[in-house]
Amino acid sequence: MRPSDIGELVTLAALWGASFLFMRLGAGEFGPVALSFVRVAGACLFLLPLLGWRREFGALRAHWKPIFVVGITNSALPFLFYSYAALAITGGLAAIFNATSPLWAALIAWVWLKDRLTPLRVLGLVVGFGGVLWLALGKASLQPGEHGVSPALAIVGCLGATAFYGFSGNFTKRRLGGVAPMAVAAGSQLSAALVLAVPALLLWPAHNPAPLAWAAAAVLALVCTGMAYALYFRLIAHVGPANAISVTFLVPAFAVLWGALFLGEVVSARMLIGCAVILAGTALATGLIGRRH
Repeated sequence: MRPSDIGELVTLAALWGASFLFMRLGAGEFGPVALSFVRVAGACLFLLPLLGWRREFGALRAHWKPIFVVGITNSALPFLFYSYAALAITGGLAAIFNATSPLWAALIAWVWLKDRLTPLRVLGLVVGFGGVLWLALGKASLQPGEHGVSPALAIVGCLGATAFYGFSGNFTKRRLGGVAPMAVAAGSQLSAALVLAVPALLLWPAHNPAPLAWAAAAVLALVCTGMAYALYFRLIAHVGPANAISVTFLVPAFAVLWGALFLGEVVSARMLIGCAVILAGTALATGLIGRRH
């Protein structure tokens, strides 16, 4: 990768890492459903004009059904689950669990698409999920916190979100190969907004969220989702999906950094060890270690 590509990769990791910070700042005031709706609706405001400028609305119309599925499984449900988790666990911890997305993708590809798993990739799955189990056991308290959500349920939410990410990646590969990436990005956010609109209306907070919560939701939507999606697909076009997915290894570092700087979140030795084990397993399972050049 060129230095400019590496710079964009680090920027993307910083943006996605910051999303966990802004979910923490907004989830308590909005609630998970309303915050997720604001997030995807705001992302639409960024991505749909970009789609129009690129004259790719035709791709969205032609493939709206599979894109709708991607909107549910890659945005609506994962964003909802992570916003729910933000009520009980730190952004850094949630981001570490988010790093398991490629593990789920590899496992689902093996079961569903019959992708071949080498012994090294199987070892990666075992190591990665072993790290998840070890880290989760140390944090999985059933005692509800301030917002009535226990850390154990928050962790289940994170893993549910990553499983949906894994499914969505394989579904996109199978049903949307060759489709304009920006049509998938913008269309999926629009689909997620449509799915979440009525639940968000029914569960809208009784009191108007504070200005800080609105600011967090706006940045989460426009920058950490809309702009980040555009940057991600630009990276895929320039360096390919195999290199672009390496952003997974940088997101937890930024999420931990932002949480520590702005929310005073504590980073434990168990978190660092668990993160290292999960990332090592991910590198093995995705073929980043042992790849022949």
